[in-house]
Amino acid sequence: MDKIQVTKEEAIRLKYRLKGIQLTKVVAGLIEKDNKYLIAKRLTGNELVVGKWEFPGGKVEEGEEENAAIEREIKEEFGLNIKAVKNLTSVIYEYPNKTVDIRLWKATVEGDKFLMDENDHDAYKWVSFEEIDGYDLCPADRELYNKIK
Repeated sequence: MDKIQVTKEEAIRLKYRLKGIQLTKVVAGLIEKDNKYLIAKRLTGNELVVGKWEFPGGKVEEGEEENAAIEREIKEEFGLNIKAVKNLTSVIYEYPNKTVDIRLWKATVEGDKFLMDENDHDAYKWVSFEEIDGYDLCPADRELYNKIK
């Protein structure tokens, strides 16, 4: 019998599926402009994420491609046009109320328009890659950052 090769992340996803646990598929953006990266401070969510910084993004809709999802979410939340370049890494993180399968996409800014929707975030910053480490990141975002630093 032939062996099937799967990545560690694929094996974890399969384990959850076999247990009947629904993963929430989420995309986040490592969005670069002039050698700085966009981070945003969460206004909503549970006590583990409110007031913490994140790579902005959101849920992938049914039938939606990940690259289209991150481009749509950033347009909705920040009025910003971006181009998703490539998937960098992913993390499966168990919050008390849900388990997220979060995919980090490298993206570049296309255009100058920027208008933050204050329903999801109450602050944003453009920071160097190294500076991100000094921010109080949401737990899943901290794991993403640690995987790419």
